[in-house]
Amino acid sequence: MISRYSFPKMSHIWSEENKFHQMLQVELAICKAWNKEGKISDQDLLRYSRKHAFKLIGSKRLRRTHHDVIAFVTNVAENIGPEGRYVHMGATSSDILDTGLALQLKESVDCLLEFASIC
Repeated sequence: MISRYSFPKMSHIWSEENKFHQMLQVELAICKAWNKEGKISDQDLLRYSRKHAFKLIGSKRLRRTHHDVIAFVTNVAENIGPEGRYVHMGATSSDILDTGLALQLKESVDCLLEFASIC
């Protein structure tokens, strides 16, 4: 996104950091669904929810894996610890990328609607 043609809130929505944040929200939602199915205990979900985080993925890991979702999932699992085994359980890369993109699109629409109401 070219900063001179965008306003800060929209630039943030389409930032790399927010992309990964939205992917993280998708992974957490999947774990919550597995919890409802009885595949993840309440205690493990609580620990997962408290620790789920990521550090912006460095280019070194991306070069090594050649796959942004694998690098992301590995990063999240390492930050969580033992409960990290639940990250990406039953999901495909497309599930995470497409749903994360949909969340970014929704944020963008909300931002545009907010901007339009000001004008």
